[in-house]
Amino acid sequence: MGQWFILVVSSLLLGIIFQTFHVPAALLLGPMIVGVVMGLTGASVRIHPLFFKISQGILGCMIAQSLSPSILPPLLNDWPLVLMVLVATLLASGLSGWLLVRFSQLPGPTGAWGSSPGGASAMVAMAGDFGADVRLVAFMQYLRVLFVATAAAFVARMAMGDSASLAAAVVWFPPLTWRFFATLFLAVAGVWLGPRLRIPSGALLLPAMVGAVLHSTGTVALEVPEWLLAMAYTLIGWSVGLRFTSPIFKLALRTLPQMIASIIGLMLICGGMAWVLTKLLHVDMLTAYLATSPGGLDTVAIIAAGSHADLGFVMAMQTLRLITILVTGPAMARFISRSASSSS
Repeated sequence: MGQWFILVVSSLLLGIIFQTFHVPAALLLGPMIVGVVMGLTGASVRIHPLFFKISQGILGCMIAQSLSPSILPPLLNDWPLVLMVLVATLLASGLSGWLLVRFSQLPGPTGAWGSSPGGASAMVAMAGDFGADVRLVAFMQYLRVLFVATAAAFVARMAMGDSASLAAAVVWFPPLTWRFFATLFLAVAGVWLGPRLRIPSGALLLPAMVGAVLHSTGTVALEVPEWLLAMAYTLIGWSVGLRFTSPIFKLALRTLPQMIASIIGLMLICGGMAWVLTKLLHVDMLTAYLATSPGGLDTVAIIAAGSHADLGFVMAMQTLRLITILVTGPAMARFISRSASSSS
């Protein structure tokens, strides 16, 4: 009970401090940072995977409110540029994984899956089936999520500037209707159906896709109150942060500098592609940065929702990349494992 008390109170305090200074995704970053500190200092508390999945489902419903057919024309009209950014991201992640395996003691499959910029939970789930060390893949994926989430939140804060303080007052406890329960049902249904339909990140993607159809056509106007979103953000932050346990950190310590260099290099390349997007498309820098950011779907969505970014465009680009990486990931992992290992 003592650890839970420290986790809850510390997360609440840090989240309030971040919100006071108008840091986007404050209720994600606060719990995530507290979780990292507690995980590395030996805390034994853990978030049950079911709560993490349900939180992803709730997040999917929030995303569905921003997804509409209007996001498709920019992607279809500028498909050569979208395809170029997608291929460049895949090549950058492949190069990052190759260099990591080449200049560290990591096994090939572990370096390949750990450096793939897709949904972190999907990469971890698939990695074990291809001979990777799941513990190290999880550490690398969530280390990158931590770096990307922190960087993206502060980029969002800089982009918003003084307008952050002009945001509309949040209504934490609005009156609820039957649509709230329909939204909850959709979130839970995504959690249940995702694994059965073998859809990676299905707990998030299914409610987002189905909910977008229901919401944009006026069939059901989804209701996701702020208090429910805050709970989902907190649980996702804890789930990510608490994975940074001391034993895994010690296991990864020998290759930590190479991991961090790989993450920063990939972030810089994606940042460069975001700059190119702003010059060739009618999108602002924050939207382009989040659309190309090599973080997890859930954390990027939370940050985009808490800023002035175009959430629909961000999620369309992120989802397209996730699907592509899931299809190409096994082949890329095999190539990196063979070529980088044989070169060393």
